[in-house]
Amino acid sequence: MSNELFKKAADAICDANVDKAEELAQTALDEGIDPLEMIEKGFTAGINEVGRLFDRGELFLPQLMGCAEAMKQGTAVLQEVAAEQGGDEAEAIKIVLGTVQGDVHDIGKGIVASILEANGIQVFDLGTDVPIEDFIAKAKEVDADIIGTSALLTTTMGENEELLSTLEEENLRDEFKVMVGGGPVTKRFAEKIGADGYAENANEAVTIIREIVG
Repeated sequence: MSNELFKKAADAICDANVDKAEELAQTALDEGIDPLEMIEKGFTAGINEVGRLFDRGELFLPQLMGCAEAMKQGTAVLQEVAAEQGGDEAEAIKIVLGTVQGDVHDIGKGIVASILEANGIQVFDLGTDVPIEDFIAKAKEVDADIIGTSALLTTTMGENEELLSTLEEENLRDEFKVMVGGGPVTKRFAEKIGADGYAENANEAVTIIREIVG
């Protein structure tokens, strides 16, 4: 029964059906399905398929935005319950998240934000095309534990190294952990530039964040 529900949830995201996504999220809670499992196997599976279709040119931006909205509203139903289950330790973690300057890709970062919030991690999402100074200013403002960056283009990967250099110059490197991710970013690249963490997907990000903050 769970697998059938996960499939319906994924289909609702692909169809950009907000009402159906919310209804299925509530059904999952009513049936005692773990909210994080519903997000991962249902909604995230759907939005990943949407991303693949978009990359292949089979979906266009207006459709993509509709699918992302269905993802947002569907997961919102589950996030409060999941956050309550996450415990005090997770709730204490704050991350400033954004796609680096010169890059307007949002869908992967949106998935990460949803999963982190579902795990009780407080996310300050700055959106896309975010200048380095904005990451740092927000991190200082909210007393963040981590600055998380997403780079989906090889031409914008260098922003990660620049962020680390700027933190060093401003004597803030010890204040904030830096976590990097995105399509062309690799663990080897993260280690090379001296980042504190790298995650290949949203669920791995939760584990890494708790490790580097803990």
